[in-house]
Amino acid sequence: CGMNGAAYFIEMDAKGGEGEDNTAGAKFGTGYCDAQCPHEKFDPNEQHGICCVEMDIWEANREAAAYTPHPCSTVGPTKCEGIDCGYAVPGTNSTGDERWKGLCDKDGCDFNNY
Repeated sequence: CGMNGAAYFIEMDAKGGEGEDNTAGAKFGTGYCDAQCPHEKFDPNEQHGICCVEMDIWEANREAAAYTPHPCSTVGPTKCEGIDCGYAVPGTNSTGDERWKGLCDKDGCDFNNY
């Protein structure tokens, strides 16, 4: 397989988080969010992310296709840090289950109609 294609919706802010602390905005790729709580572009702190609801309408490769909702316990794009992002926190006894303790359901509930 090696590659996949996707069509999905997210709750990203139209301005890409542009404001007092962020003068770049969506034009330069800032403010992107999804249920994986990705790291904010240009933020040197690897424990910071932005979470938001994600709805995968179509995610597929040559072997399978899936329709997957990824709900979050938040409304709109939400900045997170550490365990709220589902990240292991350095210097703690990580058990590997931080992924499921974050604000969003990173795995979602797939429906493969193939």
